[in-house]
Amino acid sequence: MAKILRVENLSKTYQNGNKKLVILDNINFDIEEGETFAIVGPSGSGKTTLLGLSAGLDRSDEGTVELCGENLSLLDEDGRAALRNSHVGFVFQNFQLIPTLTALENVAVPLELRGDSSAETEATALLEKVGLKYRMHHYPTQLSGGEQQRVALARAFCNKPRILFADEPTGNLDEATGQNVIDLLLTLNKDLGTTLVIVTHDMDLAQKTQRILKLRGGKVQELQIQE
Repeated sequence: MAKILRVENLSKTYQNGNKKLVILDNINFDIEEGETFAIVGPSGSGKTTLLGLSAGLDRSDEGTVELCGENLSLLDEDGRAALRNSHVGFVFQNFQLIPTLTALENVAVPLELRGDSSAETEATALLEKVGLKYRMHHYPTQLSGGEQQRVALARAFCNKPRILFADEPTGNLDEATGQNVIDLLLTLNKDLGTTLVIVTHDMDLAQKTQRILKLRGGKVQELQIQE
């Protein structure tokens, strides 16, 4: 199996006045194409920072990240953005939908930006798949939190990403709604063969993945393989 993400000797620090804060310290792991992978740890352990570095949203101080066969440190900001647009999807805790666009328009936007003439057809099909066929012309403020996250899932999968990064995807949802979103996320992932990387504090969610990376204090505490 090809490695879609390879992280080697990754470190990240921030300067806070005279103090240097070590956020990540010598992180190493790799993920195979099609794998489901969770990154867990307490608040402040570096989970979201690691996701951002892995996806090329930020640069590390030391170490290398290879994403979809590209060494991110050799790409400028435009190059990293082009790689993300072609191969990467994102789901965030706060949905990040555009409030002035309908559900259908929110999902279609990434495809339209790529000049895809079938954007509306593809977006409609995905909204049907996430159970929002009859809500696609509603605006985000007219949708519940769970419905907004389902729109965000449809948008994340619309360009058929090779890898999807989900940052606390159930963090703003109640338990029942969150469980529905988890099931939907894993079903879409399986159907489309996408590699899935989830940052979460929810161990029930993490246990549904194939491997779990446990962070504490910016260091890898354990890399757990699921049965």
